[in-house]
Amino acid sequence: MNQYGFIKIATAVPQVQVANTEFNAKECLALVKEAESQGADIILFPELSLTAYSCADLFLQKTLLEGSEQALSTLLTETKNFNLVIIIGLPVSTDLHLFNAAAVLQKGKICGIVPKSCIANYSEFSEGRWFQPASASTSSNITLCGTSVPFGQMIFTNNQTAFSVEICEDLWASDAPSSSLTLQGAEIMLNLSATNAVIGKRNYRRMLVQNRSFVSHCAYVFTSSGPGESTTDTVYAGHTVVAENGIVLLDEQEMKFESALYYTDIDIERLQADRKRMNTYMSQSPAKNVPTVSIEPFSVSDMPVNRKISPQPFVPKDKEERNQRFAEIYQTLSIALAKRLMHAHAKTAVIGISGGLDSTLALLITSRAMEILERPSTDIIAVTMPGFGTTGRTLQNAKKLMNLLGTTTREISIREACIQHFKDIGHDPNNTDVTYENTQARERTQILMDIANQSGGLVIGTGDLSELALGWATYAGDHISMYGVNAGVPKTLIRHLVDWIGYTLNNSQIQSVLADVLETPVSPELLPMDDTGSIAQKTEEILGEYILHDFFLYYFLRYGFTKEKILYLATLAFGNMYDKEEINRVLNLFMRRFFQNQFKRSCLPDGPKIGSVSLSPRSDFQMPSDACSDLWLK
Repeated sequence: MNQYGFIKIATAVPQVQVANTEFNAKECLALVKEAESQGADIILFPELSLTAYSCADLFLQKTLLEGSEQALSTLLTETKNFNLVIIIGLPVSTDLHLFNAAAVLQKGKICGIVPKSCIANYSEFSEGRWFQPASASTSSNITLCGTSVPFGQMIFTNNQTAFSVEICEDLWASDAPSSSLTLQGAEIMLNLSATNAVIGKRNYRRMLVQNRSFVSHCAYVFTSSGPGESTTDTVYAGHTVVAENGIVLLDEQEMKFESALYYTDIDIERLQADRKRMNTYMSQSPAKNVPTVSIEPFSVSDMPVNRKISPQPFVPKDKEERNQRFAEIYQTLSIALAKRLMHAHAKTAVIGISGGLDSTLALLITSRAMEILERPSTDIIAVTMPGFGTTGRTLQNAKKLMNLLGTTTREISIREACIQHFKDIGHDPNNTDVTYENTQARERTQILMDIANQSGGLVIGTGDLSELALGWATYAGDHISMYGVNAGVPKTLIRHLVDWIGYTLNNSQIQSVLADVLETPVSPELLPMDDTGSIAQKTEEILGEYILHDFFLYYFLRYGFTKEKILYLATLAFGNMYDKEEINRVLNLFMRRFFQNQFKRSCLPDGPKIGSVSLSPRSDFQMPSDACSDLWLK
């Protein structure tokens, strides 16, 4: 386990020989030694891996059972100095019954024996011929390898995490043991399996593991027997799957005649954060209580985390999933705005268009909302309001987009009004300070509000989730609207969403404008242009890049991670894109601005939530405006 709560899991698919317990023990031991050397905290083997699953009536032979116990003794002897937890399958005889069981081992000791609850006895599976279900046992302790050990369902804990075990068919049951075990605190479920390679079953297994990890807010680890098993009537898949709260981290099925070992890292702190957040889950009562068994703490390791961290957590990597997500977001935002326009009996939608990313997305959504309401695009009053920093590039893009979408278009310069305001308050217009900047933002908001009053309309806000987090908005300026349609969309997602909408509109002229908008530096354009007439005030040169801020926002708000862990994750995610010093600098800025600007978020206009991260002061995030950030910055 590393210092940031990652537990390294090794899933093993050993090469086995049917009924050759000595050979199987050697193969398993070799994998244990390799996993130990790689800093694994837990290694999981398949079902009945010390004997092989497909021994059939040989399970009733005393010789095989004694051989299995001897193989377990060998493992115990050879691993007495190993700190990792070993979970391995074997047949166990007690109470005149035979059980298909999992042994949990650590430092040469048996921590507990977990019998299989649901015995597969249909189609190609005949386990009922040899094994009894866990419910048939009357003993809570049994003697194995000369030692009395706990027997039955139990939860293993070491104050770093808690885990439990179920075996193959248990996962398929409608009342899976994991349902109750996770409610009692098990954060990791480990499943020893022997599942076959029937066509289509791989996807079904993956779906089961993914679903169980999601509904139980746990990590689910599954590994199954490989092709070394008997092929008398079936072939075994060697399939291993690891999922964490609905996210598949590992999915391998090589089906090869040699032992295989796969690694992944489970983020326990992430799981714990989700369980705290989803209080309805933990309010349920488990079907029955099971005992807890203490095990040794995992060693703190500095081994690299074997897990991919996406630098853009708001944007899916898979193209098909991305397109599906964007279509859903586009429709959700458009329906939300259409509902608000309809409820307010708004005759128009009034929106300020700058030629930048945020107002472009808001305009595209407003256009779609009017289509949904079967209203003409002329009911959109799109206003461009050039100021002291407006460049020809952004102004022309704004005009082109408004015209192409068929809106009612207005151009109102704010220069003279701002100069008059400077005279009124005695401000030197050559002093380009915060007053200079905010005067322009508030003048634009006043224009939009007044036009909305004139036209019986609703002012559509353009500020996005990333700007809300950083307070990058003028209080009572662009900070205020009558409906903030972009409020739940982070900047990195907006960029991809605008590109996707342009593609779906199938209009080459609109696509050309959107392409240039996407290439334009992000800027509020409140400071004068440079000598070439280009944007001088570039937001990401001031704040740091939004791809970093959105990464910080996701892990800070979604999981409540510490600054140290967010920094660690960012170094993994961004690799050589940024050095650690730059990431830390921007992270400190994010933390300071996030706390300093809560007062702006405390009085936000309504706006639709689209994902798991939201800053609405009415629902998702409530924080005192005068909370102190010192503890987070230390």
